[in-house]
Amino acid sequence: MAISNKDFSKHFETLQNPIIDLEAPHKDERGMILPLADENMKSAVLISSKKGTVRANHYHHTDWHYCYVLKGEIDYHYRAVGDKKKPRSCIIKAGQMFFTPPMLEHAMVFTQDTEFLCLGKNPRDQATYEADITRVQVYPHT
Repeated sequence: MAISNKDFSKHFETLQNPIIDLEAPHKDERGMILPLADENMKSAVLISSKKGTVRANHYHHTDWHYCYVLKGEIDYHYRAVGDKKKPRSCIIKAGQMFFTPPMLEHAMVFTQDTEFLCLGKNPRDQATYEADITRVQVYPHT
């Protein structure tokens, strides 16, 4: 079920489990339609990452994003901004989607060559993206 951008606070289960339960796909003789998110968004990007690499190690001030894994696997590390405890982590596999709200420190470790869609609230041009993030060390945890 998609998270409404009107009130993230009542859906802040993200700190417990960032994986989104997807609706059942619509199937017929033509194929399948899988609903991912019904939100007002300004970016959709396809990201590929090589096994053993790390992305993110930051948090967003206002942006949020859904990430849907097309192939591969992500070891996702996350914690509330300013929390110095070891981050929580979970494995996100192909066919799963996870949500990152604003003000959640996060890092993605790629255990396999991976491709995923990233659907975000803000535009993804480099200037807008960089102005909205603060880099932190989530992985490896120090």
